[in-house]
Amino acid sequence: MAVFRWGQSWDPFQDLEREVDRLLQGVNLSLHGVRFSRRFPQVNLLELDDAYVLTAEIPGVDPKALEVTTASGYLTIKGTRVPPEEAREDSFRRQERFHGPWQRKIQLPDRINEEGMRADYTAGVLRVTLPKAPSATPRQIRVNE
Repeated sequence: MAVFRWGQSWDPFQDLEREVDRLLQGVNLSLHGVRFSRRFPQVNLLELDDAYVLTAEIPGVDPKALEVTTASGYLTIKGTRVPPEEAREDSFRRQERFHGPWQRKIQLPDRINEEGMRADYTAGVLRVTLPKAPSATPRQIRVNE
């Protein structure tokens, strides 16, 4: 009877997994449950009474290299995650953290007050506060004959 001990290495499977990861690295599939999906950063968008709050975990990104913009009902976040200085591409034994340029574009549910927008970056978490615009009061439009 074969006995499997914790810590025992299955090198052929690890090599296969590493090669499959390398081959699929450039593929950008966003199928649920597929682990090579590169939807970075993952975001949460909360709706409060007076604002929307978006949070994104982006460790390893220099805040000076972040670009946060809004236009036509979309919030766009752009940046670049730089790989560690000591790491060469061929030195990775396992690589799960994405590095390189990235961009996320998120549709906002309602109008926002662009003057009150605010973005803060603390401990690797980007927090964007988007105040809601005052709702326009309905106006009666006269119908002409």
